[in-house]
Amino acid sequence: MGELAGEAMSVTEADLLATVNASPAEHMALAIDGGEPIRRIPWPTYDKGAVFVQPEDEQAALRAIRSHLYFRYDYRDYADTECGQFERELCEYFGSQHALAVSSGTAALAIAIMAAGIPAGSLIACPGFTFVATPSAIVLAGCRPFLVEVDQDLNLDLAALRERWQPEIKAILVVHMRGFASDVEALAEFAAEMGVPLIEDAVPALGAELNGRKLGTFGVAGAFSTQSDKSLNSGEGGFLLTDDPGLYARAVVLAGAYERRCWRHFADVEPPLETDLDLPLLSMRMDEIRAALLRSELQRLPTRLAAFRRNYAYVAEALADLPGIEIRQPVAPGAYLGEAFIFRVPDGVAGWFADALCAEGVDARNLGSAGDTNVRVFWNWRFLYDTAEVADIQAQLPATTRYLTEAVDVPLSSCLQLTDCDDLISAVRRVAAALPAHLPVAAPEAQPEIPAQPRARPELLARP
Repeated sequence: MGELAGEAMSVTEADLLATVNASPAEHMALAIDGGEPIRRIPWPTYDKGAVFVQPEDEQAALRAIRSHLYFRYDYRDYADTECGQFERELCEYFGSQHALAVSSGTAALAIAIMAAGIPAGSLIACPGFTFVATPSAIVLAGCRPFLVEVDQDLNLDLAALRERWQPEIKAILVVHMRGFASDVEALAEFAAEMGVPLIEDAVPALGAELNGRKLGTFGVAGAFSTQSDKSLNSGEGGFLLTDDPGLYARAVVLAGAYERRCWRHFADVEPPLETDLDLPLLSMRMDEIRAALLRSELQRLPTRLAAFRRNYAYVAEALADLPGIEIRQPVAPGAYLGEAFIFRVPDGVAGWFADALCAEGVDARNLGSAGDTNVRVFWNWRFLYDTAEVADIQAQLPATTRYLTEAVDVPLSSCLQLTDCDDLISAVRRVAAALPAHLPVAAPEAQPEIPAQPRARPELLARP
């Protein structure tokens, strides 16, 4: 079903009734209406234990535990530590000059901002659809988020950023949200045009590529997470990548390399740093146990990435022509991780659609649901505003609000089997077939009332 960029979705009852290739089971009564659900076993997700951890990974962690050497800066040479070896292996995998293992993806983002030399109080542009850690890291680094609209595929809208550009913006923080690459090539060109650094929040997209280049390597720094639902899983953790030796040296000190421990990272060359006493110590280091676990997992990362892509491609192809839904599209072929299947349905119905999928036994979430405190949507970042009036906050980014209100998100674990994918396909088809009866009755058009704009907290957030 086609759509012009920026237009709200429109669908006719005839379109919806044309659901193709539906099995008889898909036309049975919905589970939400008392019918038999498609599946009764829990939908596999990381928080239910569906994680890609193998016995070899467990043994690697045990090896580090039994060594009794848990601190990365002990008597050993840098190259002999688990953290040091993990960082070297990350450089080899990503093709980067420098890698630094830290305590979380949020830490990686905040350290990258500070190490890039962004002055405190500066505006940093970021999208209105991202995990709350993105604006939180900006605040943690002493800067202010400048929120930007996303487009219909939920990526930062470059046209909107260009239109609203302000000289006070000193960096762009692009996010590859829910595993889909943003148009980071175009954003890198724009950042160079504006004379500001581009930093990548690749936390949701570890291992994904754009045109053969790994996400997280396009900007001056890329930040990643190894939290439990990420491609590499150590419960908590993260790392940053950069090719800038000065940024790297400052990041090492900020993360917790005190008393010249930074020098260990540079082997036989002097770090581009006169002293390590000019920077605060934030103690955001990674420990040896997590590094050992991640080193082992990194060996099987290609296998896990292939599973993500297999599952996503299987589902997306099966539902590509289904009337009534608009599947999120990548900016280039294959430019996604495959950890989430996101599609949009007409405004006002997406919440019902997500609830109906859950009743069928498939985990789903309406991203912009009014009844959800989803911290991936900008109107729930209340710490940036001096009002709790959701409508007033949403009015600042109306396109983003509309797209998120229409969006349904289904998590796709790399542990899914094709039988699970078949259940998802059947559930979406069954619910889509019932859409006509749940479409809101069109009301006469009226001039919308423009709500008063909320006064953002000036110390945190730039006004749109």
